[in-house]
Amino acid sequence: MNNFATIINSDKPVLVDFFATWCGPCKMLSPILREVKDSLGDNVSIIKIDVDKNQQISSLYQVRGVPTMILFQNGKQLWRQSGVVSKEEIIKTILEKKQ
Repeated sequence: MNNFATIINSDKPVLVDFFATWCGPCKMLSPILREVKDSLGDNVSIIKIDVDKNQQISSLYQVRGVPTMILFQNGKQLWRQSGVVSKEEIIKTILEKKQ
């Protein structure tokens, strides 16, 4: 848990993907997030949190459905979205919300 707080306190945007291994849409989102990372490189960190293995963090951020993505920067939540989102929309959101 402390490690998670350190990660989201980064100067650069951190996109957290709350997922579950049994979730079909989560599996669809995975390659999209790889493409986002390939496009933005070091300008963003993308981490995956398995909601079944990390119930405390999921509960803290009130993740009710998967996939849910939350964008953080400097410890602040900048954006939140549930469901599958296109690569273009995710990139646009990260660049717009970046502080």
